[in-house]
Amino acid sequence: MAPSLRIGVVAPGTRIEPELAARVKAFAADSFLDRAPEIFFHQQCFYTAGHFAGDDAARLAAFVEFANDPSLDVLWFARGGYGACRIAEAALDQLTPASRAKTYLGYSDNGAILGGLYARGYENVAHGPIPVDMTRPGGEGAVKRALSWMIDRSPESLELGVMFDGKTAAFNITVFQSMLGTSLEPDLSGHVLMLEDVGEYLYRLDRALFQITSSANVRSVKGIKLGRVSDVIENDKPFGATEEEMIRYWCDRAGIAYLGRADIGHDVENKVVPFGALKR
Repeated sequence: MAPSLRIGVVAPGTRIEPELAARVKAFAADSFLDRAPEIFFHQQCFYTAGHFAGDDAARLAAFVEFANDPSLDVLWFARGGYGACRIAEAALDQLTPASRAKTYLGYSDNGAILGGLYARGYENVAHGPIPVDMTRPGGEGAVKRALSWMIDRSPESLELGVMFDGKTAAFNITVFQSMLGTSLEPDLSGHVLMLEDVGEYLYRLDRALFQITSSANVRSVKGIKLGRVSDVIENDKPFGATEEEMIRYWCDRAGIAYLGRADIGHDVENKVVPFGALKR
């Protein structure tokens, strides 16, 4: 029998409850039986320092420890929130060759670290479901999709377009905007860029798309796909355009191909998008 996959979990942004960690481990054991992975939640996941899962030093140390641990096969981000960009550059500077052998999986705020890893040539980086998704109604399906991809590289876990799009990458719109012009921004030439968001005013997303589509790096992509934009905050006056009309407008102004919708978002239907060319 092949040895079990060993997954380390850290929280670069906000904390999770210990009960969630126990629930995810039990779910994995029940769902995969003799193929169940060993999942190790770093104690840092449960720390509290104001908004964050521990202060910057604690979150940085936990990420570096697990990323550099040669006994772990995967580094999985516990949840999003905010905080990854505060530690990303310092963390990436401390990584050793052992960190390159790992798979990294997360989304939302963790895109800052995922983008930085990909910018540095890491080959197994992906946008996809995380443990906190278990707290959403129907979230077991999202967590099982993530585990199936980590264990088996299950094609059923993938966003369908990655099978045909060549090179891909996926980000939260607001997080990606914050990465532009920093060392965390990867070269996206020739990629299909998938973008999604949650909990924002449409006018703020419109402003973000102005900056994103003005980037020379982004203008070198093969095209942009729009994931789900959910839980939009109502402004005091209607914005006057849907999120799809908005992204079509900015792609047209920038001369970027708009390639339709992507099956990603802050929800339980979120699919896995590996960065770069799909490894079959």
